[in-house]
Parts: sequence; structure tokens; C-alpha cells
Amino acid sequence: MTEPTRIRAQMAGDKAMVRVLMAHEMESGQRKDSAGKTIPAWHIQQVNIQLNGRPVLAAQFGTAVSKNPFLQFNLKGAKPGDKVAVSWRDNRGASRTDEATVA
Repeated sequence: MTEPTRIRAQMAGDKAMVRVLMAHEMESGQRKDSAGKTIPAWHIQQVNIQLNGRPVLAAQFGTAVSKNPFLQFNLKGAKPGDKVAVSWRDNRGASRTDEATVA
């Protein structure tokens, strides 16, 4: 299992600023190892973010996204105490869901 997704959600005026750091190696499938063999592709494909169980963001990632992807966005309609959930799924079928509370 991968490391937990680090999520910070803090109120900034009438919006919540959400920062997400996903721990993932994100191999493109184009690099070669020291023996000259191609390293197989391994990357996050789908990211979903929910606020109190309601979808607020859906994204598709590909091979061009760097290792340990970082997202930052403002979220309207959030209040202190609300729950922000981040789910992702990679091309090997692994998935992870983590949650944070808006501060």
C-alpha cells in the first residue's frame, strides 16, 4: 500500500484553499533501467475529490505528470468542519482514498 495522501484544507475568506500531495512513483514507461530494459508504465489515471460526499473535481492524469503529484485549488462553499476526500486510481488497479477536515 502507498503512503497516505497529504491533504490540507484551510479557510481563506469565503473559500477553502485545498492542497493535495499524492505519494506515487509515476513512471512514464519510456525510461530504461541500468540493464537497458524499459521500466513499465505506472501512473495515476483518475483523481476524484469530494466535499462532504459530493463530487467537486474529477481529473484524468497521464504519463507526463511528475512523481508525487501536487494539486492546489480553491473550493467555494466549504465551511470549517467539512470533509474533503481525495481518491485516486492508477493504471495497475491500485487505488487510495484519504480524507481531511477543513480548518
